[in-house]
Amino acid sequence: MDIRQLTYFHAVAKHKSFTKASTVLHLSQPSLSKMVKSLEDELEMELIDRSSRQIELTEAGEIVFEQSKMILESLDNLSSNLYDLMNLKKGKIKIGIPPLIGFLFFPKIIKKFKASYPEIQIQLVEHGANRVQREVNDGLLDLGVVVMPLNEDKLEIVSFLTEHLMLFVHHSHPLANREKVSMKELEEESFIIFKEGFTLHDRVIEECITAGFHPKISYESSQWDFISGMIGENLGVSIFPESIAKKVDQNLIKAIPIVDPSLPYKLGIIKKKDKYVTYATREFIKMLSPFSE
Repeated sequence: MDIRQLTYFHAVAKHKSFTKASTVLHLSQPSLSKMVKSLEDELEMELIDRSSRQIELTEAGEIVFEQSKMILESLDNLSSNLYDLMNLKKGKIKIGIPPLIGFLFFPKIIKKFKASYPEIQIQLVEHGANRVQREVNDGLLDLGVVVMPLNEDKLEIVSFLTEHLMLFVHHSHPLANREKVSMKELEEESFIIFKEGFTLHDRVIEECITAGFHPKISYESSQWDFISGMIGENLGVSIFPESIAKKVDQNLIKAIPIVDPSLPYKLGIIKKKDKYVTYATREFIKMLSPFSE
């Protein structure tokens, strides 16, 4: 058994398809099938049930797949460790961020980091916070930015920013001249919120229910600027982090503090506990500490 056999089998098992795996591996399908078959012959066990249209693993295949994941991850960690020793400040980081958080906070953070470490590559991937958490857990991302609190035993969480959520309304709205507003007062409002899969989607609904009512949701979107535009047309209200107040058209939209209760908005950066942390990743996390002060 060699590492190529495990790599090829892992790709087929992961994608449940020889065709998809061959594309990812840039290998012809016959060559891939031959390599997987040679692994089965060597182990004297069938790893893949080929009788159905979609590939399914046998019991032995499930065991080999789980072990191959650990072996390949260990090899990746070995390469990362050696790379750090040889190159020190060179490296790359793959970070998952929800679009709103990325827009609000990360241009400044990335600029500061690149000024100190110009040779470190940063790849930003925009997803909703729920998917970011899942992909960090699966080892697909080095870091992820999420809204706290977060209960997840397999992840380490570092808090880096705290502010509050505010109500955003059209300037002609009856609440626009208020200095503060309670959640209970929003019972009859039409809400424009993020789509399901975004943390603020669940958070807004939960806060309304806690205040004693189910929100009337008129529109949902994955884009904060679309929501802002809808508020600017007086089509509903929304709840955003206070930093958004500097980004919207203040001639059309008013941001009002929410009290009774106030709604803290805390951001954290997450990483998988058992995943090797590269030099570049450690430095990026360290740079977030002054940002939270």
